[in-house]
Amino acid sequence: MTGLKYNTQEKRMPLPEYGRNIQNMVDYCVSIANREDRTRCADTIINIMGNMFPHLRDVNDFKHILWDHLAIMSNFALDIDYPYEVIKRDDLYIKPQKLPYPQGSIHYKHYGKNLEKMIRKATEYEDSEQKEYLIGLLANHMKKSFLTWNKEVVDDQKIFKDLEFLSKGHIVLDEDSHKLTESKDILSKKNKNLTRRQNK
Repeated sequence: MTGLKYNTQEKRMPLPEYGRNIQNMVDYCVSIANREDRTRCADTIINIMGNMFPHLRDVNDFKHILWDHLAIMSNFALDIDYPYEVIKRDDLYIKPQKLPYPQGSIHYKHYGKNLEKMIRKATEYEDSEQKEYLIGLLANHMKKSFLTWNKEVVDDQKIFKDLEFLSKGHIVLDEDSHKLTESKDILSKKNKNLTRRQNK
């Protein structure tokens, strides 16, 4: 039993998804003195690596990715004529560029930026039953969002007032012609969904 090694005692693998046997093959390939023999060995390893993930063969640049992985697994020490321009060591540590953070303030955080955009988009629609239906969906969603954040009953007139403000006066609703889902029904459904998730 003294000859056995735990995985934690083995050398760390750069790409453990290929397993210890493939890593050992790569290490052996690097040690081969003859360049042509090394290249033939590398080709064999690439074929084995490809057979491990046959469902990825349709992925663009699949072979190129395998050669990149081989270079990484060899710690960039495998001296062969690669069929592709493989990744360089420095490329692994390049910091990604910062993504631009969306600018612009949100008028009501409980509604969110996307809902504000949808309201502005709705104002561009020509008057139709489809537009009326969309506005009804947006108003009900606003009420649901309001109750999610504030957890209290909200008057429909408050939703209509916010909708008019966010649409810059283009969408004006009143309680006589538009009826939203009752606050108690929204809260009841939310509580039922919460209880169902907790009981899973």
